[in-house]
Amino acid sequence: QVQLVESGGGLVQPGGSLRLSCAASGFIFSWNRMSWYRQAPGQERELVASITSGGVGTNYADSVKGRFAISRDNTKNTLYLQMNSLKPEDTAVYYCYTWPDLWGQGTQVTVSS
Repeated sequence: QVQLVESGGGLVQPGGSLRLSCAASGFIFSWNRMSWYRQAPGQERELVASITSGGVGTNYADSVKGRFAISRDNTKNTLYLQMNSLKPEDTAVYYCYTWPDLWGQGTQVTVSS
């Protein structure tokens, strides 16, 4: 079975940082564009960031530009999301995704005082 497994979520104070990881297996990771999505309570799932297969091209939601950084290590089949200057509105379940329909189970990020 192909799968994505997220890790690294947790509770952090406003202004703090977290680094999420997504371990991929069952497909050729280096061929795929990868993305992070998030879903806050009562909200729709939204795209946070994407990265091209080679890691050269990235894009971000306006709400996280300058604070979050997506990256990948194709030798380790792993996707990352570095989150800095976290705000309470960043609180959500964060999901790893790749085309055409593969999602991770999600990891909870809570930003609170």
